[in-house]
Amino acid sequence: MTRLHGRRALVTGGTGGIGRAIAARLAGAGARVVITGRDTERGEEVAARLRADGAKADFVAADLAGGGAAVRELADRAGEIDILVNNAAAVVTGDHSMLDATEQQLDAVLGMNVKVPFLLTSALVPGMIARGGGAVVNIGSIAGSTAPLITPVYGASKAALHMLTKSWAVELAAKGVRVNAVAPGPVVTELDDAARLARVAEVGASFPSGRPSTGDEVAAAVLFLAGDEAANIHGVIIPVDGGGSVI
Repeated sequence: MTRLHGRRALVTGGTGGIGRAIAARLAGAGARVVITGRDTERGEEVAARLRADGAKADFVAADLAGGGAAVRELADRAGEIDILVNNAAAVVTGDHSMLDATEQQLDAVLGMNVKVPFLLTSALVPGMIARGGGAVVNIGSIAGSTAPLITPVYGASKAALHMLTKSWAVELAAKGVRVNAVAPGPVVTELDDAARLARVAEVGASFPSGRPSTGDEVAAAVLFLAGDEAANIHGVIIPVDGGGSVI
């Protein structure tokens, strides 16, 4: 497919399971994809695999947990971007109630899941506007709308990202930039170990579809929102969760 031919996409967290799937989908549609991540070896491997399949892909090492300076450096190195996918995220692992959460966890999760997308979008959108338009797709979560009892900090961060998506959409629609989000539920990817696959399968089995989503299903929703088929779609949050958000 060549529906994104001539466009340059940046996928943060592109070395993880969902990020890899998104990068592959966008590259397969003809975009030149820039992947970011902390692990240089893994990042170069992902980019090389995409190039081996005939795609145009580059890797830029970036530790976005470094905050504003790291984000600005990435924006400079990435160059002109037409499609931004804010996928990189921090998760508090395990079960944590509000009373268990530490200030360090709060800073880390809100910093990566809210501050980094805010700063990176702010840095790249002016260039999109100057070139006539672009698309931003944020990767939210079902946890941003379903008040998860065991991950309240993560859920709060994704709820904030959902609201930023809507606010940016209102502000930028008239300037040619579309901002939308995809909100996955439990997702299985090629990088999951057996223990995580079992946990995710158990959660997914309780949803209407009876199974978790795949990374490629999340990526398909991202591709739709990034492309011209979604030319007049602004501020939506598409759940990819097997119906989990409606029960």
